[in-house]
Amino acid sequence: MSDPVPERSAESAAPGTALRLAVVLLVAASGAVETISFTALDRVFAGVMTSNLALLGMAVGRAQGSAVTGAVLALGGFGLGAGVTAGLTRRASSPPAHWSGRVTACLAGEAALLGAGAGVWAALGGTPGESARNALQFGAAAAMGIQAAAMVAAGRSAAPTTYLTGTLATYIVKGVGAGRPSRWVPARLGAMSVGAGICMAVLRTAPAWAGVLPVALVACALLAARAASGPGSGPGRGPASWSRLTRRSR
Repeated sequence: MSDPVPERSAESAAPGTALRLAVVLLVAASGAVETISFTALDRVFAGVMTSNLALLGMAVGRAQGSAVTGAVLALGGFGLGAGVTAGLTRRASSPPAHWSGRVTACLAGEAALLGAGAGVWAALGGTPGESARNALQFGAAAAMGIQAAAMVAAGRSAAPTTYLTGTLATYIVKGVGAGRPSRWVPARLGAMSVGAGICMAVLRTAPAWAGVLPVALVACALLAARAASGPGSGPGRGPASWSRLTRRSR
């Protein structure tokens, strides 16, 4: 009797098209949030803390109190969002084939937070006062902190979606330089610009509706991630669990 052919477990599978598309959609959402954050809120970035640290230093050097406030709000909001997500996903493990339930739950929380911000933004006609603007800045940064930390928790099944400097460098060195370029890296890089461009167009033509775009993009990313998981992919019901069950029944 020949040995059984080893089955490919979910843990060893590569992310599929739906999951890679989910990451691209999250990048586009980041681009939209950054557009609102930088052009309509406190002129800082919601998800790029390297730039905010530099902006904070410049604001201190120029003695610009309002600019210091914006940078501190962005840094604090991002840290809070990332910290809460880290605590919620500490024991979660995501195989490369799909995201864990805790990761998707955190992303759903991000969508809810962005939705609340979009509602406030629309109610104020897209022209919030200083206090509302500061609150929205903190919330936008918290949403990006949630997203960034969720992608870290997802491990090999995800990729950075709020900052792409390392992605570009890795693509040039290990992709183009090694003769193994991936089509999904240019897709993510382009998605950042596309999301920002569309959001900027909405800000010019219908500013009260600009906050809806990132919410819709995160929601679409969640739908794509759900499609990647497929039916019966909950705890104890995924491909790896089925493989273990069939081996025990032999």
